[in-house]
Amino acid sequence: MKIQKGGVTSPKGFLANGLWAGIKRSGRPDLALLYSEVPAVCAAVFTKNSIQAAPIFVSKENLKNNRAQAILINSGNANCFTGNFGLLYARWSAELIARLLNITPDDVLVASTGIIGRPLPYIKIQNAAPELVQGLNTKTSLKAAQAILTTDLKTKEISVTTNIAGKTVTLGAMAKGSGMIAPNMATMLAFINTDAAISAPLLKIALRRAVEYSFNRITVDGCMSTNDMVSVMANGRAGNHYIHKPGKDFKKFSEALEHVCLDLAKKIVLDAEGGTKFIEITVAGAKNEAQAKKAAMAIANSNLVKTAAFGSDPNWGRVAAAVGSVGLNVTEKQLKIKFSSFAKKNIYITVDLNLGQHSAKVYTCDLSFDYVKINGQYN
Repeated sequence: MKIQKGGVTSPKGFLANGLWAGIKRSGRPDLALLYSEVPAVCAAVFTKNSIQAAPIFVSKENLKNNRAQAILINSGNANCFTGNFGLLYARWSAELIARLLNITPDDVLVASTGIIGRPLPYIKIQNAAPELVQGLNTKTSLKAAQAILTTDLKTKEISVTTNIAGKTVTLGAMAKGSGMIAPNMATMLAFINTDAAISAPLLKIALRRAVEYSFNRITVDGCMSTNDMVSVMANGRAGNHYIHKPGKDFKKFSEALEHVCLDLAKKIVLDAEGGTKFIEITVAGAKNEAQAKKAAMAIANSNLVKTAAFGSDPNWGRVAAAVGSVGLNVTEKQLKIKFSSFAKKNIYITVDLNLGQHSAKVYTCDLSFDYVKINGQYN
């Protein structure tokens, strides 16, 4: 596998664009479009929050055929808690893009991110859509990556290639996320395009596994959102032998997908709202992986641990208290805690429960004054 420069338009047959439609008062880009020149096999995972935004419902409906050809994303407005009109605007958005691209509406997914509870300004999307479609290009992945940001300070892109049975397969992706980042995804969106030829069932399996070990292993503030979505479109343009069963080819594709997801997940933590430090937490010696992840997340979501990191105070007692709070029946004699320097940008915390042979790794950041300031003024 090789890492290369690029984003969602790196794989063969994909175009993208982004622009300002007027949704954000700041004048920053707020509308993005991804497009595959041919219908693509598609898989996606969504937030587990019981309050879900209108685009989540529409995208789930349109994904019943396991296929997609375009994805429309807006930022600055979550289109959540917007009632029947929210659903109507989300469906109209998909139908609008379908007409302009001359494709079926069922092959268009929609995603939104931004402030909850405000009506989606559909007319602004309608007015901007023709220019958005006309500007689709292989060289505009960065414009799309910029248009999906909210409180993010940086765009998040990656592109990798892998050799599958003599054919070069490319994966290109972009993501957004900075706050409300918690297990089961968060206020984050990630879109992955690939020119691999792969079956829908295997694409789903690969995506779910990749998400579990990446986006479901990060937390900024322990808050779950309503709009989260990670999708993969695979259009088969690489010409590789069709991957329809487990084996060497599927393993290589899965490894590349996992790398892409973990890279984007780490970039989200590095760009966390008010974050000044990146924290990697490893819990070993657990009875099973679920137990290890539970303990690691308890540490990662501890405000006391996170503020200690911000203050460069290696207070191991806060880590011990976090582990003890989740009911693992670990004793003082069993628990072993190691720190790297809390004064550095990257902090490593390792905990051994001495209960078994399993481990898990999660990623978080510190909790700073700026986090409170950013979220206190979000509206």
